[in-house]
Amino acid sequence: MSKTSKPFSLGTHPDIVDFAEVALGYRRTVLPPKALKLIAARRASLEALLTEDRVMYGINTGFGELASQRVSRESLKSLQVNLIRSHACGVGEPLDDAETIGLMFARANELAMGNSGVRPVVVKLLSSLINKGVVPFIPSKGSVGASGDLAPSAHMALTLIGEGMAKFAGDEKWQPSAAVLKKAGLKPIELAEKEGLALINGTQAMKAVGGLALFEAMNLFYSAVLTGAMSLEALKGTPSAFDMRIHELKPHAGQLEVAEMLEAMLKGSKIRASHAANDKRVQDPYSLRCMPQAMGASRDAIEYALNVYETELGSVTDNPLVVEGKKKGSIEVLSGGNFHGQAVAFAADFAAIALTALGNISERRIAQLVGDFKILPPFLARNPGLESGFMIAHVTAAALCNENKILSHPASADSISTSANKEDFVSMGMNAALKLSTVVHNVARIYAIEMMAAAEGVEFHRPLKSSARIETALAQLREISPAFKGDEVFSGRIEAVAEAILGGYFVN
Repeated sequence: MSKTSKPFSLGTHPDIVDFAEVALGYRRTVLPPKALKLIAARRASLEALLTEDRVMYGINTGFGELASQRVSRESLKSLQVNLIRSHACGVGEPLDDAETIGLMFARANELAMGNSGVRPVVVKLLSSLINKGVVPFIPSKGSVGASGDLAPSAHMALTLIGEGMAKFAGDEKWQPSAAVLKKAGLKPIELAEKEGLALINGTQAMKAVGGLALFEAMNLFYSAVLTGAMSLEALKGTPSAFDMRIHELKPHAGQLEVAEMLEAMLKGSKIRASHAANDKRVQDPYSLRCMPQAMGASRDAIEYALNVYETELGSVTDNPLVVEGKKKGSIEVLSGGNFHGQAVAFAADFAAIALTALGNISERRIAQLVGDFKILPPFLARNPGLESGFMIAHVTAAALCNENKILSHPASADSISTSANKEDFVSMGMNAALKLSTVVHNVARIYAIEMMAAAEGVEFHRPLKSSARIETALAQLREISPAFKGDEVFSGRIEAVAEAILGGYFVN
């Protein structure tokens, strides 16, 4: 991604790549005149309703079960500040820089659609925070995914009013938000009616965490298929199972795509040509032979999750909502439940399950690579016995698979009633997104181990060359992880290759 990419216009519908580019700092955000005009007009209309003394949830009432409590006009601004302070009760490790900027982007983009009734200054400040790389301190735990991601978003809102802690992207030290804003040349805002609630009521945290995880999962998936092809070569497997005539008889989209990718990646292999005529094995193990069927199903589940997330990224998830009235030029304030993260929670859980399976099949291929003593040296060691080779790297993969299986229990299957039973059915979408992020990074590490093991196996067959695509991947890998000369420390190599996988380094 290029840092000279065209700025993203707030108030429109980002796809997952748009979202990731902004969150990762590759694109700026702008508030176009059309969106600015709409925001200002809706705010003016809302202020007109306030003069009529109508009862409007969260604007001149309490929140949740306290919605029946009317708040006096002179206390409306205090109501918003009290909301932010009382809801900033997150705990645990903070979100990373990209997740935090993604959260602010998701909220700014929704507010720019004009359905939240905030003043333009609120959206302008959020846009400036994103563009200047200001990162509020946002603890990762504390959201149940309805009424949206209240606790994490409240910590974000603290920075807007000059409270809480913040830093600049890439820094490690947290400072008081007021000091960071000053260094960035920005001033905190004083919240007006509705604005505190508009900043925190929505699915922005689960969208940020899960959305970035799914973006990385796209890069991971391509590398997973490439790695599977490398393992097939190392194990002298047969690509006949990827013949499209087989898969056209069971035409799931993911299955067809993986079969086509594998055929293309393996085309022209001299390793295959050397043993094809004398190959007495009729069928390879499932982890090799069934890659299109098994990995393709994971691809379809990831695709489903991506579609859900992209719909959510283009949605307005605030409550109450300011919408066009039935009379021309009028508005209405409607209270509903767009903050509920059930769709996102399901998508994140489904994706975590699919990616766990993607990691499981990789672990099985690692077991083949280290345990097929007829084709490759025991544990891929150059001097078996004196050296252990990939013996314990496989154990690490097994440990990561076990953790993923635990994390595959769906968060969305649970609901705990909150707010004196007013909020009696919640999505747990943030927990689903956090689990998904961990699974994605674990699976990347599993594939890093497999890729390094498969590379050793392919190079064991030298001077024979593999296909052009696999040879290119081997050259890329050796830039990060040189060929092993004996027993060496694995840890740093695994993390470096996993990071490259997630960053799209091997994507063709």
